[in-house]
Amino acid sequence: MSDYGHDLVFGSFTTPGNDDPDRTVGLAVLAEQVGLDLVTFQDHPYQPRFLDTWTLLSFVAARTDRVRLSANVTNLPLRPPAVLARSVASLDLLSGGRVALGLGAGAFWDAIEAMGGRRLTPGQGVRALEEAVDVIRQMWDAQARGGVRVDGEFHRVVGAKRGPAPAHAVPIWLGAYKPRMLALTGRRADGWLPSLDYLQPGDLAGGNKIIDDAAREAGRSPGDVRRLLNISGTFSSTGGGLLHGPAGQWVRELVDLALVDGVSTFILASDNPDDLRRFAGEVAPAVRELVAAERDSGTPSARTPAEPVVAAQPAALVAPAPRPTRARVTGGAFAVVPTPDDGRRLSDRRVWDESARPSGPTPDPTRTYTAHEQAAGQHLVQVHDGLRGELAEIHDLIEQVAAGEIDAGAARSHINTMTMRQNRWTLGAYCESYCRIVTTHHTIEDQALFPRLRQADPRLRPVVDRLEQEHHVIHEVLEGVDKALVAYVGTPDGLAELRDAMDLLTDALLSHLSYEERELVEPLARLGVS
Repeated sequence: MSDYGHDLVFGSFTTPGNDDPDRTVGLAVLAEQVGLDLVTFQDHPYQPRFLDTWTLLSFVAARTDRVRLSANVTNLPLRPPAVLARSVASLDLLSGGRVALGLGAGAFWDAIEAMGGRRLTPGQGVRALEEAVDVIRQMWDAQARGGVRVDGEFHRVVGAKRGPAPAHAVPIWLGAYKPRMLALTGRRADGWLPSLDYLQPGDLAGGNKIIDDAAREAGRSPGDVRRLLNISGTFSSTGGGLLHGPAGQWVRELVDLALVDGVSTFILASDNPDDLRRFAGEVAPAVRELVAAERDSGTPSARTPAEPVVAAQPAALVAPAPRPTRARVTGGAFAVVPTPDDGRRLSDRRVWDESARPSGPTPDPTRTYTAHEQAAGQHLVQVHDGLRGELAEIHDLIEQVAAGEIDAGAARSHINTMTMRQNRWTLGAYCESYCRIVTTHHTIEDQALFPRLRQADPRLRPVVDRLEQEHHVIHEVLEGVDKALVAYVGTPDGLAELRDAMDLLTDALLSHLSYEERELVEPLARLGVS
């Protein structure tokens, strides 16, 4: 088992078809809009049905602001490494440091040879790739003295001027399957990027071992190599094999790949916009939460027995979008601060009587709490911060509808992918991790956390009952926002009704989240974590 401790990254793998270039670019823009971290395209320069990948990446970089970009993977036999190094560095500078370099040794040799490339044997391909990595890294090392010099068997650079240096330390990811390529990945690369469809059972574990051993022999840490994975599948109501089933099944299977096989970057091969929305809105947040909670719990089985988790070096990372920072707490007095309710309300309507909310038992002021215990309450605040962020995103969507930037149908579709819409309230994923992920779906509070609290401390029953009731009310309020969007499609002058529904949701949700934090952060530390 291996968990290398890298932050989780989620991306898209889009076909670079030239039959509808606007749609191809639109899928990349959508990936950024729904919150994915990375956009990739395959690189097959001999394929006339495809747009040129590096031209496409440049165009997409100009149409996006945040998402990272990479070829998946670059066809090295048709991309001279010295020129490729300058292309990558240039795009990284133009995009503000958003480029990664996926590299492959080559395949489809008939097509490569037809385009003027040299046919290589598998062994030659590995040696040529290692020489290319050397050329590229020297070209990027603009501060070193002298020119670039690689007198290789396949690539020869004699005194070329160095530079430009990229805007950030561009990671090099290798598409590798065979032992020699895997060993090269361990020695020289920042990431391993295979496709799940091409792997057999046990290949991930076997590949990790080869990479880890090669990294150690080269004086590196196995954690220096990020483990990425191209995946594909189908969202459906019933399960039908790996990544073919409900979103909850996807969550369980990706969590397993992360904690057992060390995969930290999941790249979905799909040209279906709805798949991208569900992957970003339903799967990615739940996987992040479960993996983070499992790591926080310190479960030994989630890590390589012989080694501690080692964070990757910055060069090997593709940073995800900024997310709420999890505060660190230490042992001693209870230090987790619930988010206060500022009392402001936007709507004249009230969905419940806040004065009738019960309170739980008063905490013992003499009790002390370990950092591990306090992490449960802190995680509740973090999850709520995510929900507050989604609320702000809904507000932004409504204003985009009002400004005519998007239509109401697109806003409805986006809201339907959001965590709140799935009724995955607060600590469902977190609680599941503390039950050692024994359930078969992404447990929601009403089914898992609340029964535990009722049983552990009967004095909390009135609070938990009230929170459960408020969940149902908030769901109804969300339905009201959806109905208002539907009405707005047919009646453009219904903007006032839409904003009223949004104001009511804001009042209800922010009030509920503050109440839940006030009542549960301390009991979670006292009862829920051992």
